[in-house]
Amino acid sequence: MLFLVAALLLLGVVMGTVAHAPLSFTLVAAAVIAVWLGIFALRERHARRSRTSTH
Repeated sequence: MLFLVAALLLLGVVMGTVAHAPLSFTLVAAAVIAVWLGIFALRERHARRSRTSTH
């Protein structure tokens, strides 16, 4: 429960920051995060496939 409260508090701080940031900065930051998450997902998928094929 404490983790949920901390996560919501952090989300509120981040959303408050985004509300005051220029739109162009927000879009660039969102694109960087999306690319980062996409690369992470591809690496995890590749690691999972290589782990299952060797065992």
